[in-house]
Amino acid sequence: MNKEQENLHMATAFAQTYFHGTKADLKIGDLIAVGFNSNYEERQLKHVYVSSTLNTAVLGAELAKGNQRERIYVVEATGDIEDDPNVTDKKFPGNPTMSYRSIHPFKVVGEVTLWHGRTSEQIKAIKDGLDRLREQGMNMILD
Repeated sequence: MNKEQENLHMATAFAQTYFHGTKADLKIGDLIAVGFNSNYEERQLKHVYVSSTLNTAVLGAELAKGNQRERIYVVEATGDIEDDPNVTDKKFPGNPTMSYRSIHPFKVVGEVTLWHGRTSEQIKAIKDGLDRLREQGMNMILD
């Protein structure tokens, strides 16, 4: 391995990890791109959302619409990313959830198969709270 290959290998080995929680059935190599319906609303979003924390991705999978199995994918950015303004400074100061978004696709590079979720009672309470915010016009996704 030459020096350039070694540097690339090291950069890849220590690259930022991103997770995407969903109920979509994806395969290694698939791209998660804009143009698909949101996990949470009946509309297409202009960004793909990810997190650097497993807990936040788990919540994303738990809140996603549909009856399919909840899944957590390890994804790789293919372009620039930015802090998610839906939680950064809107709900929490800074970015403690380590939530991000991009107009560029994320490539599925793995799946987390062992994780612990919330109880059905906890999920119901979260969904009820989001419904109340939506009724008040306060739970909007900023595109």
